Amino acid sequence: MTVALWASIVQADATDKSVRPLVRPLVDNVQLASADVTVSVRPELRPKVELHRVSAEGNARFQAWLAAFRERAQATGISANTLNRALAGVTYDSDSIKRDRNQAEFSKPIWEYLDSAVSNTRVSNGRAGLNQYRETLTRIEAHYGVEKEVVTAIWGLETSFGTYRGSKQTIRSLATLAFDARRASFFESQLIAALQILQAGDVDAGNMVGSWAGAMGHTQFMPTSFLDHAVDFDGDGRRDIWSDDPTDALASAAAYLAKHGWTQGQPWGVEVQLPSGFDYTEARRDFTLMPSEWAARGVLTHTGEAVPDHGQAAILLPAGGRGVALMIFNNFKVIEAYNGADAYVIGIGHLSDRLASAPPFQATWPRGDRVLSFIERKELQRRLTQAGFDTQGIDGRTGPNTIDAVRAFQVAQGLVPDGYPSLSLLERMR
Repeated sequence: MTVALWASIVQADATDKSVRPLVRPLVDNVQLASADVTVSVRPELRPKVELHRVSAEGNARFQAWLAAFRERAQATGISANTLNRALAGVTYDSDSIKRDRNQAEFSKPIWEYLDSAVSNTRVSNGRAGLNQYRETLTRIEAHYGVEKEVVTAIWGLETSFGTYRGSKQTIRSLATLAFDARRASFFESQLIAALQILQAGDVDAGNMVGSWAGAMGHTQFMPTSFLDHAVDFDGDGRRDIWSDDPTDALASAAAYLAKHGWTQGQPWGVEVQLPSGFDYTEARRDFTLMPSEWAARGVLTHTGEAVPDHGQAAILLPAGGRGVALMIFNNFKVIEAYNGADAYVIGIGHLSDRLASAPPFQATWPRGDRVLSFIERKELQRRLTQAGFDTQGIDGRTGPNTIDAVRAFQVAQGLVPDGYPSLSLLERMR
């Protein structure tokens, strides 16, 4: 896969974000497509140039690990026949380790992510896919109560509407990552789940392919999520998310969102305008009001109307007080169960709106700004903590604890308390 840009997604602090079920393992980077948007916008890792070659001794250790794993797998109910078929000829995959080891050091701002995730080309391709599978998607919407545009948007961001589903042998990737010590427990559980899928007959080992990390099919399910949520919607007796026909994969994505509490008819979010004098301390996820109550405070759409009362809503400022302002609902949290990064959720939501003929965001982004690098984010956390605004850890991730610390510092300094960790804020602290 060839890509032109990489972006770091803003993640929550590890100290205060709950562990949610994910379709695939969440990592710190989002892959951006080149201008023609021919690949997916999925969390991926940026490979370094050097190769991670395996010595003869290393390969011997991997094969010894496989032998020991067989016993553990059989203890969970995996048959010897399944193991023999799945593990025959499996070798260590240095590319999976290479990708797992490397994180992008610099962030790209959300507007650059959305330039790719919701590009005109992606919107056009999405509308074509929506039209091609409209009957199927309409049936999926009727059955699961998840709008067809949302399902199509997931398909678009995960695999560019099925054009890039990954070509890695899933068993080989997962075995390699389970053998590696960094996240051995997680990937061994995924490997066991992949073997259970093979044993159930949904796919054979040769056709079980996907990303370097084991995410599979049109909608990039990890094996455990497949076992919990994949469905046989076309009625052929197999939950086939790998086929060129995306029916089962699209229905499985809808089933996943439905299981996590999707509310049909409720927006994921609505772009709003904030009034002069808005209290930015209220722009946080844990402060919610009904839209009519927000309207009473002057928070309206760009056409000056109150947002309908779809449920309790919070105000989200993904680029601080100088960018797009969003009123977000519970469906935002539901999409987070698929991938917990705000940028991804906004990408899914905004793409689904565009597929339903909504216009682009009306507000402008602060495109002249440069977001903080990973090293700069750690420096900001360190300086905030030293100044008495504890970020509850210095990990380079801008989550709720860091945002609260930034906001507290801004209040103390008489600044607009939007909680946004800008370069100008860091320079002020220096």
